[in-house]
Amino acid sequence: MRRQFKTTVTELASIDNRVVVILGDISHFLFRDFQQKFPDRFYNMGICENTIVSAAAGMSACGLIPFVHTISPFITERSLEQIKLDFAYNRFGGNIVSTGASFDYAWDGATHHCYTDIALLRLIPGMEVMQPGNAFELDRLIRHCYANGRPSYFRMSDHSHNLNLSVEFGKGVIVANKNARLTVVTAGPILAEVYEACNDLGVNLLYFSTIKPFDKDLVSYFAATEILVVEDAFGLFHAVAEIPGLHISRHGIPDEFCTWYGTVRDIRARLGLDAAGIREVVRRKIEKNVL
Repeated sequence: MRRQFKTTVTELASIDNRVVVILGDISHFLFRDFQQKFPDRFYNMGICENTIVSAAAGMSACGLIPFVHTISPFITERSLEQIKLDFAYNRFGGNIVSTGASFDYAWDGATHHCYTDIALLRLIPGMEVMQPGNAFELDRLIRHCYANGRPSYFRMSDHSHNLNLSVEFGKGVIVANKNARLTVVTAGPILAEVYEACNDLGVNLLYFSTIKPFDKDLVSYFAATEILVVEDAFGLFHAVAEIPGLHISRHGIPDEFCTWYGTVRDIRARLGLDAAGIREVVRRKIEKNVL
């Protein structure tokens, strides 16, 4: 997704001279072409994320369209106050683009894990929160939202799904409608594992790349079924649970720190968020509904 992010923003900058890129000492080699083409619109401000967000809000106040980019926990959890007050409270538009979703940096431990960003940012009034699952979705969502005058969060990952879905901002997608009693709801790259787990099972499958604003109408269409939310971060379940009258449960990260090291695949397997673990949870739900 990072390469697509660079390509999309560079193309936008070529037609919109308001576009500015601000980095937190990451992806600066990736953006070397951007820096050469637009030297007065490129800033690598280093590891000072709170300052980066505040500076970006100031640029927005001057009529520019900033793209702020660095590792997920540092630009969201660490800079939550600046996003809330400097951007959202002042109703400034801008784009916060993170990398390292959930356990992409599994080998670096809890300091680099990030699974609360979606839940935190969707609580801020006026924020838009997106969790694209692959490069195509990222490109489409950025182009739709980048200059809309609102603070927008794009959560990138290095582990994409490969399904070709026609995503739209603020809309969910029906991946499978089997008129089943169980509807699985998921978001972002983990769709790859969910699809592998559920594809040959008798369940409906809904997918979301936008978490806020959330497509409540789509979920409500399946309100007569049991809803199982499968997520590798906090936030999607909360969005779904705001819909009244649902019979809803969740399979995701537990209320404890991940203290293991390894790869994304390792961590997901330990948490039961690989295809095998998800399939077992879904299979038990199906059996329960049959009985």
